[in-house]
Amino acid sequence: MIAVVYSGSRYANWKLAEKHTLVSEFRTIGINPYFDDEKVITQLLNKNNELITHAEKIKKIYFFGAGITSKEQKSIVSNALEAFFIHSKVVVEPDMKAAALGTCGDSKGIVGILGSGSNAAYYNGKHLKKNNYGLGFILNDEGSSNWIGRKLLKSFLVNEMPAALREKFIYKYNYDRKYILEKVYRNPHPILFLGSFSEFLMDNKKDPFIKQIVSTGFDQYFKNYIIPLSKKHPGNPLHFAGTVAAGFEDWLHETAHKNGMEIQSVVKAPIYNVLNYYINKN
Repeated sequence: MIAVVYSGSRYANWKLAEKHTLVSEFRTIGINPYFDDEKVITQLLNKNNELITHAEKIKKIYFFGAGITSKEQKSIVSNALEAFFIHSKVVVEPDMKAAALGTCGDSKGIVGILGSGSNAAYYNGKHLKKNNYGLGFILNDEGSSNWIGRKLLKSFLVNEMPAALREKFIYKYNYDRKYILEKVYRNPHPILFLGSFSEFLMDNKKDPFIKQIVSTGFDQYFKNYIIPLSKKHPGNPLHFAGTVAAGFEDWLHETAHKNGMEIQSVVKAPIYNVLNYYINKN
């Protein structure tokens, strides 16, 4: 049995398969070594009945997650997984690798992630070429759900949000200034709060103000990530993965066209393609 895990900061999606049969699929809270140490990850694993049931049967685990940016971060996750899945070979890679496998497979391409965070890289069909992106939700993440959420909250707090949209926001959340600031500045995981407004954004997608926020994020994302990559690696197809990319796919295509580019594919949840990839490899 193999397990494939795709984890953002909010949620981790798990798929367990035996040969070509899906045995189990479920979701846990996200695993990010910037926020979670080995003890926290181990506690999470021990609370899940599906994992406890199948732990001894799983022989290979392919984990792809946000925050896997160094050997230290990779070790935090791999050590916890190896201690829990004692009969398994554990492979830990950044979420960018899952996006590449889920969109390109073994082919070359420029791959972008627009989900709870944002990133992009050139993939040569086997490996991701290292770059200076992926600086996290404070320094980067343009166009991601937490970036868009941050802009939405600011517009609410400084009364820039249009009145009709403001009424909808208050009706849905009823958050006051004090609550929002405490969640952003005193919460140990502010990225989870900032990224929690995706449903509101999608529900109000027809509002011009929402499009303005999202499109501005996409414009900055292309300027800072995609255009430099396309100049370094011209002629390669462009692929995207993530909930924001899929949820606002039409606006993403508009941004690409504005920059003279075409998007070959957009995949909301690359884990399904990654699972099939490894099922065929094992």
